[in-house]
Amino acid sequence: MVEYMGVRRAFIIENPVASRSTPHGLETVLSVMNSAGWEVTSGRTEEQGHAAELAAEAVQRGTELIAVYGGDGTVMQAVEGMQGSDAVLGLIPGGTANLLAGNLRISRSPGKAARTITTGAPRTIDLGRLETSDGTRFFAVGCGTGYDADMMAETTTEQKRRWGVGAYVRFVVRTAHRIRASPVRITIDGRTDDYEAASIVVANCSMILAPLLKLGAGVAVDDGILDVIILKANGFFGATWAVWDLLWMRETPRVRRIRGTEVHVETAAPQVVQADGDICGMTPFTATIIPGGLTVMVPGVDA
Repeated sequence: MVEYMGVRRAFIIENPVASRSTPHGLETVLSVMNSAGWEVTSGRTEEQGHAAELAAEAVQRGTELIAVYGGDGTVMQAVEGMQGSDAVLGLIPGGTANLLAGNLRISRSPGKAARTITTGAPRTIDLGRLETSDGTRFFAVGCGTGYDADMMAETTTEQKRRWGVGAYVRFVVRTAHRIRASPVRITIDGRTDDYEAASIVVANCSMILAPLLKLGAGVAVDDGILDVIILKANGFFGATWAVWDLLWMRETPRVRRIRGTEVHVETAAPQVVQADGDICGMTPFTATIIPGGLTVMVPGVDA
């Protein structure tokens, strides 16, 4: 293991309503980090956006590491509060999917994730900035609009706590028949084109169902580029074929991939927008890449 000696004071942000966060899990994290000689304090989120406030207050106190025990949405709220600081991010997966942690090979076990913080290595990755009707948000996994955003919007916290990732599967089974492609206009680095799309994903990470489903062989979290995946599908069978093409990373009329550093998306009618699983406004939206915008503790080379 590589021990990172620069960080010894940490603040843990716990989202108590995240689907897999538990008091026992938090106790385990505190025990591991305290045993490793870290000074650790913690706070709990009480409402949407509270993680940003907690993180901002922690960095103002000089805390070097902000750890989040929750899902990807809570992580990005914390990142918002960390902006302008040199604080490092730690991940304790406690949400439904925890896609950022999965892409960075961080264990879903609270104890193992805590040991990654105390004995791992810092890794600099890219960060996305999203502008919507609700203002500015950040993302590390991806953002988008269409069917995937509808799924995030219509899947409740109660359903995610009860069924985990199965809540999303349940949504797909119930609603795949209603998938329809609609007109969209996408501008990437100044070039504008019109498409028919059921879903548009602007990706920073490659895996959305690790290790089975990758958005593309060239998608990387630290390449300074956003990858736009445009899915054209109508109905259950159309969606099945589109996902099949995506699974095999094929370029077909159903799956288009375009790369760039600035992406602007307009839809014929306003649609909800998601960023790392959180709903954050309506279309149109603009996504830009911040190369090397975030440092995260990840497993060391010997992990």
